[in-house]
Amino acid sequence: MVVPGPRQADSADPDQGLAAMGSTADAAPQAGAAHQTGDTGQAGDAGHGRHRSRLRYLAGILGPGLITGAADDDPSGIATYTQTGAQFGYGQLWTALWMLPLVTGVQEACGRIGNITGKGLARNIKDHYSLRTLRLLVVLLAAANLINIGADIGALGASAALVIHIPVAVLMVVFTLLILTLEIVVSYRQYAKVLKWLTVSLLAYPITAFLVPQPWGTILRATFVPHIEFSVAFFYVITAVIGTTITPYMFFWQTSQEVEENKGRAVKRSLRDMRTDNAAGMFFSQATTWFIIITAATVLHTAHVTTISTAADAARALEPLVKTFPHSGEIAQGLFALGVVSLGMLAIPVMAGSTSYALSEARGKPEGLDLKPRQGRYFYGVIAASMLIGLCLNFIGVNPIQALVFAAAFNGVAAVPLLWFISRLAGRRDVMGTARSGRLSRVVLAVTIIGMAGSIVAMVASYVTS
Repeated sequence: MVVPGPRQADSADPDQGLAAMGSTADAAPQAGAAHQTGDTGQAGDAGHGRHRSRLRYLAGILGPGLITGAADDDPSGIATYTQTGAQFGYGQLWTALWMLPLVTGVQEACGRIGNITGKGLARNIKDHYSLRTLRLLVVLLAAANLINIGADIGALGASAALVIHIPVAVLMVVFTLLILTLEIVVSYRQYAKVLKWLTVSLLAYPITAFLVPQPWGTILRATFVPHIEFSVAFFYVITAVIGTTITPYMFFWQTSQEVEENKGRAVKRSLRDMRTDNAAGMFFSQATTWFIIITAATVLHTAHVTTISTAADAARALEPLVKTFPHSGEIAQGLFALGVVSLGMLAIPVMAGSTSYALSEARGKPEGLDLKPRQGRYFYGVIAASMLIGLCLNFIGVNPIQALVFAAAFNGVAAVPLLWFISRLAGRRDVMGTARSGRLSRVVLAVTIIGMAGSIVAMVASYVTS
């Protein structure tokens, strides 16, 4: 595949594209308006056509960024955010807002690297830096992803069992096989559409939050004003929130998906489109986090339920406590469980796919969701192995939820050097050309690296002092 150089990356002006779409969409309404005698009808129809064209334009550019953002709210993440609200009430709600610019900046740099270079993150590190270091980072990524996949499969099965009353073990096997089949058999374009529709499940959490009367004044203050408690437990949970929000599998996945998006295109999608997609995905991800925390704080913390082990536990705990109107508790439990199942079906293939992209690129194997099974035996083999091993963790006596502590440590250790490589790659003129990082991007990445390094220190300190 011939990849356009850096100067071609923004050759498709999104404003021109929008204008072109607008003129095409307006043609029919304007033609119909020609039969009317007044200019008012023509102007109204033309405005309606432009509005619809803008919506089609926005829907068309949403993809890797939106999917990556939604996958960030996987069942393990939902459990972490619920625990935050249950244990500390609104005390850590501010993290949802303050983390937004950091995660947006990191994922923008990842998307930009994939868009400009036409290569995934692992291949870029391999080409420009140390292969030995890359192998170590990929091993850490794979280990953390396996544990996360196992925990997410367990939470997905347990949450689904709350709604359809089938044994959890059966549901775990069925969902694993369904997700694996879709990721291998369906082409990238079709599979991306499936993942985009699954992001609609993010709406389950705002709806659940509005089923409960909320102290909105207190919530707004807690959103903007940081609250700190100098305790091991407080800093430990904040470390978990940071590690869940900014995590290595997202780095690899979004970089590779930007490459996938440009395959078969005559012109790359513009950086403006990529950034809009990324900003939308990260905003919806953090907004969902915000709603999960306030629901847990208002319902669980107020009722002195302060320990949540899994996302399914959170859904189960809501039913007897939500009493806004008849059956509101059942509705809240069902919505919460539906969100866990849908986001699990989105996040599990993202984690398995990110592992496969990283290992395939590190070993020089063909990679991509458009490969036929025979062409991508190694690529799809890693995906299958990741999901099946994660499934088995639920049956061999390993508690995936407890293992998430170790996964968080792996992610924290791997994230800091990966962020350094991302910052270096995104800022190199010989790699990125005129699309290299500006001052704002460099500052955001530097602050994120310092914050992630600090989270590792906090995690170690929590173990030493406990």
